[in-house]
Amino acid sequence: MASSVGKVELRTLGNTGLKLSCVGFGASPLGNVFGPVSEDDAIASVRQAFRLGINFFDTSPYYGGTLSEKVLGKSLKALGVPRNEYIVSTKCGRYAEGFDFSADRVTRSIDESLARLQLDYVDILQCHDIEFGSLDQIVNETIPALQKLKEAGKIRFIGITGLPLGIFTYVLDRVPPGTVDVILSYCHYSINDSTLDDLIPYLKSKGVGVISASPLAMGLLTESGPPEWHPASSELKSVCKAAAAYSKEKGKNISKLALQYSLSNKDISSVLVGMNSIRQVEENVSAAIELANNGKDEETLSEVEAILEPVKNQTWPSGIQQS
Repeated sequence: MASSVGKVELRTLGNTGLKLSCVGFGASPLGNVFGPVSEDDAIASVRQAFRLGINFFDTSPYYGGTLSEKVLGKSLKALGVPRNEYIVSTKCGRYAEGFDFSADRVTRSIDESLARLQLDYVDILQCHDIEFGSLDQIVNETIPALQKLKEAGKIRFIGITGLPLGIFTYVLDRVPPGTVDVILSYCHYSINDSTLDDLIPYLKSKGVGVISASPLAMGLLTESGPPEWHPASSELKSVCKAAAAYSKEKGKNISKLALQYSLSNKDISSVLVGMNSIRQVEENVSAAIELANNGKDEETLSEVEAILEPVKNQTWPSGIQQS
C-alpha cells in the first residue's frame, strides 16, 4: 500500500514558516457531514494519515455542529506525538446556528474550539466563508480581533476562506501587509476550474500562503457524481459526468486525475481533501506519491480537459450548503 512508497511532500505556506503536507486532511467528514463515521474509524484514519506524512488537519465548528472538532481533537490526542509535529487549522464566524463575525463571537469561538480540540493553540484560525458576512466588518472588526488572539498565543496565523475569488483581494487590499497570512479557496483549482491560478501572483506579492480545497469540485469530478444539493448548473453536472465516464472507459479514475491536477501546482501549499477512512487516506497519499514519482497522466488529462472545455471555469453563486 501507500506506506511502502514513502511520504507526501511538504510545502512552505507563504511567509508563515509552516511546512504543510501537500495533501491536507479535511476533517469535515469526521463530523458525519457525509454519513456516519465511527470514532474508531476517525482515529484510525488520522493515525494512518500522520504515519504517511500528512501533518495538516483542517476543521471548523460548523462541520457537524462542532462534532468534527471534537472527533479530530480526540484523534490527534490518540497519536501521542509532540504538538509541534502536526498543524491544525480551524475556523470562526460560521456555526450551525448561522454567521457571526463580531469580535465578541470570534473571541469566544476560539476558546470553544480549543476546548473541543483539546489544544492550547491552533496554528491557523480562518474566518469561514466571509462572503456571507460584511467584508468591511471582516476588515475592521474580525481581523483586528484575531490579531489580539495571535498576540495572546491562542492562534499563530490568520486566514480567510470563501468561494468567490474577489473577496480575497477586497480584504487583502484593505488590511495592513502581513495581517492575513493565508487564504483557503475551494472549487477554483481543478480540471474544470483553474481560476485560482490567476490570483496566485497577487497572493504571492502579498506574502499570503495558498490552500486549495475541494479538488473534486464538491463531488462533480467523481464516478458517483455530486450530491443532490450541488449548486452547479445542469450543463456543468452533465459535462462532468461525461468526463468521469470517459475516464472510467480508459481505466482511469477521474477523482485521482483531479487530485493530481490540483497537486501539480507547487504554488498551492496544500490541497485539502475530506477523508474518513484508512482506504481514502491511502488512495490520496498514493496519488500524491505517484505524481511526485511519475508526473501527471498528460494524455488522459488533455482528453478530459477537452471534454470539460465548454464549461471551463463555470462557477456557481455561493449558497449555504446543506450538510
